[in-house]
Amino acid sequence: MELGLATFADLASGVSPRQRMRELMEEVELADQLGLDVFAVGEHHRPDFLVSSPAVVLGAAAVKTEHIRLSSAVTVLSSDDPVRVFQDFAEVDLLSDGRAEIMAGRGSFIESFPLFGYDLDDYDELYAEKLELLLAIREQAHVTWSGRHRSALSDAGVWPRPVQERLPVWVAVGGSPESVIRAGTLGLPLTIAIIGGQPARFKPLVELYREAVRQAGHDPSTTRLAINTHAFLGATTAQADAAFAAPYLAMMNRIGRERGWPPAGAAQYEALRAPDGALAVGAPEQVAEKLLFEHELFGHDRYIAQMSVGAVAHRDVLRSMELFGTEVAPVVREELARRGASGGSSQRLQPAEAASSSDD
Repeated sequence: MELGLATFADLASGVSPRQRMRELMEEVELADQLGLDVFAVGEHHRPDFLVSSPAVVLGAAAVKTEHIRLSSAVTVLSSDDPVRVFQDFAEVDLLSDGRAEIMAGRGSFIESFPLFGYDLDDYDELYAEKLELLLAIREQAHVTWSGRHRSALSDAGVWPRPVQERLPVWVAVGGSPESVIRAGTLGLPLTIAIIGGQPARFKPLVELYREAVRQAGHDPSTTRLAINTHAFLGATTAQADAAFAAPYLAMMNRIGRERGWPPAGAAQYEALRAPDGALAVGAPEQVAEKLLFEHELFGHDRYIAQMSVGAVAHRDVLRSMELFGTEVAPVVREELARRGASGGSSQRLQPAEAASSSDD
């Protein structure tokens, strides 16, 4: 299983955009040095997040790193132009010598729609049509295509072409069954973001995706699944909580007020940090156990941790990354390799077992 990191480059701490960009480059360089597999950057168009153009940031990251794959998380394809998206990420691919990926989503915020002149009533149709065009461009340099929301193309050449023969395009979802089915029907890799509740409740979505893959006649072995959750590590659980809990709750409540979510406090945080909850927060042993338990649920190919959440201090994020790369990643990789060699059915972790490693 690949292990990586994602960030929205939150500005909630009051740090200047200039300083936050420097910090973001430090994060991706460290992730590369730690031997992690992927680093993903989100797209937003609001004052509390730094990055409006992931490809620009990933282009800078490409020349500062050597091995790590570089992805958006997500590219808001519904309000972007697929030709420019492909061109931008082809440039990142050339700069990185073939390490670029696109994680295409419909977007969890709506600011980009009026900003770029799109009607929210066309939310789903925009995404479906633009994904179709993006995939057509990926397959061939000259494209003939027509749709409702963009001018038609007639044998139009789209340049440059990337290093990778087929630039990876993932579909990213937060829980929409329709989007899961779309990914499976198209045979595209899928990322599921789990930001609340219990991961086990997302298992039906994974099964729906794999069934859609089979129904469409795709080889299941060629499709891939990623799970994305919030995560944070300290030398002990108490240290992780001290650095992460307050900024995390402030961020969730800030966004929750916009969306009508009920306020979250200590009780909700503890439930999410419990062995069967969505937060992978605690000491390295505790986080490793949770990642292995989730792998038993989903059998996924990639896990992406989102650590720089809200106003978490940059130094604490770097320390969390170090623990993830040096203490969690080796344990998870070794255990999954062992399970693969032995069939993986005799040592399945249950939530109660995961709880035994807590440092509280």
